[in-house]
Amino acid sequence: MTTYKDINGDSGVLRYKINNDKIIVEFKGGSQYLYTYASAGQTHIEKMKVLAQNGDGLNSYINKYVKKQYESKLR
Repeated sequence: MTTYKDINGDSGVLRYKINNDKIIVEFKGGSQYLYTYASAGQTHIEKMKVLAQNGDGLNSYINKYVKKQYESKLR
């Protein structure tokens, strides 16, 4: 997994892993969630990928738009 840059130092996101149609997000508490095109929609997943790579805004985006739209909780 890739460490999230967290440019502002205020994110709950710790790491992420991007695949073609999905993203896994690990939060600082250790929980990991799988978000997919099927669960959250292509538009949201593609936006989450950009935010993850930029290191800013991913946690806020998840809370605002896709919080419960994960496919599974991995841990």
